[in-house]
Amino acid sequence: QVQLVESGGGLVQPGGSLRLSCAASGFPFSTYAMSWYRQTPGKERELVASISIISISGGSTNYADSVKGRFTISRNNVKNMVYLQMNSLKPEDTAVYYCNAKSPYSREYWGQGTQVTVSS
Repeated sequence: QVQLVESGGGLVQPGGSLRLSCAASGFPFSTYAMSWYRQTPGKERELVASISIISISGGSTNYADSVKGRFTISRNNVKNMVYLQMNSLKPEDTAVYYCNAKSPYSREYWGQGTQVTVSS
């Protein structure tokens, strides 16, 4: 049974930090690219950050322009975990954050989401 379980969301003040975690199980994690998306009411889900599979030549990351320099995505293929470190948070970062797994053959899985609220 495939599972992606996000955790780490919550309420934080502007300028603060949060670390989201996603625990994966039920599929060959190391062969899947992993991403974080976010969605606010009335808007489409948007890609926040992604990290490729780790190859001999290394892995690659990609970020939305709005989070570059503030967010960092990482993965641990031993623990089957993916993380999103979010620093210098802004009110516009408020959203439900979703963990996503995608295989090279476009098989795709989603987590249930975790709420992040940035407010004073």
